[in-house]
Amino acid sequence: MEQLTEYADRFLAQAPACDYWTLRLVAQDSDHLEVRQGIVEPSTLASSLGAMVTIVKSGGIGYAATSDLSVSGLAAAVARAIAWAQAHARLGLFDASVHPRSSTRADYHAPVLESWKALTITDKLALLRDANHALALDERIVDWSAWLTRQRSAHLLLTSDGGRIAQVFESVQPGLVAVANAGSQTQRRHGGGADWAQQGGLERLAAVHFVDDAPRVAEEALALLTAPECPTATRDLLLLPSQMVLQIHESIGHPLELDRILGDERNYAGTSFVTPGMFGRYRYGSELLDVTFDPTVPGELVSMVADDVGTPARREYLIRRGILERPLGGALSQARAGLPGTAATRASSWNRPPIDRMGNINLEPGEGSLADLIARVERGVLMDTNRSWSIDDSRNKFQFGCEWGRLIEDGELRGVVRNPGYRGISAEFWRSLDGVGGPETLEIRGVTNCGKGEPNQAVSVGHASPPCLFRDVAVFGGGA
Repeated sequence: MEQLTEYADRFLAQAPACDYWTLRLVAQDSDHLEVRQGIVEPSTLASSLGAMVTIVKSGGIGYAATSDLSVSGLAAAVARAIAWAQAHARLGLFDASVHPRSSTRADYHAPVLESWKALTITDKLALLRDANHALALDERIVDWSAWLTRQRSAHLLLTSDGGRIAQVFESVQPGLVAVANAGSQTQRRHGGGADWAQQGGLERLAAVHFVDDAPRVAEEALALLTAPECPTATRDLLLLPSQMVLQIHESIGHPLELDRILGDERNYAGTSFVTPGMFGRYRYGSELLDVTFDPTVPGELVSMVADDVGTPARREYLIRRGILERPLGGALSQARAGLPGTAATRASSWNRPPIDRMGNINLEPGEGSLADLIARVERGVLMDTNRSWSIDDSRNKFQFGCEWGRLIEDGELRGVVRNPGYRGISAEFWRSLDGVGGPETLEIRGVTNCGKGEPNQAVSVGHASPPCLFRDVAVFGGGA
């Protein structure tokens, strides 16, 4: 942060005369280590540093990004941003006076108990080799891998209204995968934190039982080889939190992005079945469905104090008792649409403009244990860990495949089934929600590769959920 402050001082010494400006400085570092089949893969180190200048002037808005943080480099970026603001004043689709302004002053640092540097590379590779050894427990395991990925991103946002927001985000994500084969049948299983991303440091390895989880991962991959196919029928469906992450992400998170609702993503990733008139009255799901935008959860991937335009981040209900309340729209989209929103304007790096994104989108817990939910099912399927996903261009009809399935009969877990999948339509599916696990079943997870925007922006997104029970869902197997 000290380095970013130095660059900020350079800018402040020549701050432009305009209606409003922001300077957003971002420094990012990542490190990836992997051992596959006992062999150390080439490691990956990446580093990025730059700034984006945003200018509001005479009814127009413009921005320019630069990795040249010298006095002359920042001045050139300002000049380009002013030129774009002048063009927007003549040709733009909205008056730039609605652009959000911020005077917020705040700081945030992700909770890190054990630094990435606490272990040497030799120590980290030894852990990965131990996990590899534990994964290779049978000759039918034909591919196996263990990895560690660390990401750190420091942000400093300054505004002409006196705003100053400094935030540091850091995460360590481990993962394991085992691929089993017998004849024409190939199955894979993930674990060791592969679908359990959170903010934090090396303490995450113990939290997800990184090396200790390896035998389970391999054994379940092997079990899938001889398991029968998931039945194709209409049955109750019990989704564990690892799969709920993708279900929330694709059929609640993306449809509620306000810029998508306004048509901004139409030519790239589609629009949304949600319309502005639905907010405040549309029944999105059953009365058990409570979904929040919550940047206050300790350790969740997008916990923060403000978004990338300086809007203070606070918890808001998106859906309450099944009724749609507000979209995932930042301050600019809120002004364009005349709707309330969230602190949801985020950019993937210094060279991308902030757009409406998911943050921490969480399905709030209900009551009861996983065993209680299972006991309520006469004929159903439990599914865990996403394997494939498909959703239409209005984010409405969907189909998901999972890695792991278990039959449920007469309130008890039965045998394993392979290639489990299910399909549905968002509103019908969420209205079939008939059970939500209690607080003790809630798991804080997330994804690190959510893509959106032109040019594309990949960001991390947090999701928390308990296991959830849905009635009368179309399930299938056999890759159908």
